[in-house]
Amino acid sequence: MPSKGVARTAKLASLPLGIAGRAVGGWGRRMAGQSAEQVNATLSAKAAEQLFEVLGSLKGGAMKFGQALSVFEAAVPDDMAKPYREALTKLQAAAPPMAVRQTHRVLAEQLGRTWATRFAHFDDEPAAAASIGQVHRATWHDGREVAVKVQYPGADEALRSDLRQLQRFSRLFQAFVPGTEVKPLLAELADRMNEELDYQAEAQNQRVFAKAFAGDPGFLIPRVVASSPKVVITEWVTGTPLSEIIANGDRETRDLSGRLLAEFHYSSPERARLLHSDPHPGNFMLTGDGRMCVIDFGGVARLPDGIPAHLGEMTRLALDGDSDKLMRLLRECGFVRAGTELDADEVLAYLSPFTEPLAGPTFHFTRRWMQKQAGRLGNTRGSDFRVGRSLNLPPEYLMIHRVTAGSTGILCQLDAEIPARDIVERWQPGFAT
Repeated sequence: MPSKGVARTAKLASLPLGIAGRAVGGWGRRMAGQSAEQVNATLSAKAAEQLFEVLGSLKGGAMKFGQALSVFEAAVPDDMAKPYREALTKLQAAAPPMAVRQTHRVLAEQLGRTWATRFAHFDDEPAAAASIGQVHRATWHDGREVAVKVQYPGADEALRSDLRQLQRFSRLFQAFVPGTEVKPLLAELADRMNEELDYQAEAQNQRVFAKAFAGDPGFLIPRVVASSPKVVITEWVTGTPLSEIIANGDRETRDLSGRLLAEFHYSSPERARLLHSDPHPGNFMLTGDGRMCVIDFGGVARLPDGIPAHLGEMTRLALDGDSDKLMRLLRECGFVRAGTELDADEVLAYLSPFTEPLAGPTFHFTRRWMQKQAGRLGNTRGSDFRVGRSLNLPPEYLMIHRVTAGSTGILCQLDAEIPARDIVERWQPGFAT
């Protein structure tokens, strides 16, 4: 992992410079007779290739940001989406591994010089790689199959460096995923940095989730075997990643995965008093017996009182079309700042489309639906854009909003039809009449 700020900055700076250089080259090719469609397709493919190479090889905050972006690829218009979709999806589960000697050094530092005696077998080839660590398959000394997540050396310095530099290029990334607010996303990643780096805290989060969902026929949270600040060892689970189901799953599997994902998202605050805040397909898989396995609990939102009931009340009022009561509640809860003048009917028109999944017994989440939402929010000439810019998102709701948007993005990637209303009525306080 390149850890020096200058080296990482140069890598990240290559993204806008490379895109600008290819744009000039594309102009030249158009002058030479190639069609605009041919040139634009080539430029998109090259930009996507470079995006994966840079964000993936840097790992750290760069890859974490790429993974966070990947759940919103469903909002990208189809005519320009394919190269970015493929590149961003790779970031959900893949990155170049660190050298074996580095892995062993971290294990010795965290588990002791005799770390190898704690395993009956340890596979030096990583089974998966994430933003700040990679996972190895191993056999614990008692015969249990385990997953060993090892943090990259220098991950803390790399995270800080990346997030500073990425904020400088936020406008560039905004163009990759229209309808997504990139600056707040980067700010949130920076706020969560210390929590993400502490694997002992992650292990404790996972223990809480495992206890909350123990015995549930629909979910499997791997139990923690051992942990240290930079290594966490959990039970190994084999399953089909959501990224594979998104690419090749049949209708029944897509719908099952979507239903379980939605139920996990909405029920966690009530059951665990925590919200899993890293919703990308690399953190979810479907087991052979039809359960949803959830991994990676480094980032969570702590909700000791569960999801605020006001959110359910607002959703219900928007669904029912009661603009006056909705406006009063938005003001009371700080979503409309004092002194801000907004038309209640325009606010209702802005929020109502988000309640469409709850209008009937089932809803079919599609890329086309998400593209429509992103299009209206990003249309600078429309009233929705103006209303959206005038509304305020109180800090205590920021994580909930972002995770809900990310989970919705995955549902649209899955093309899943699910009983969203039943799930929300059961688990979202304030929604049921």
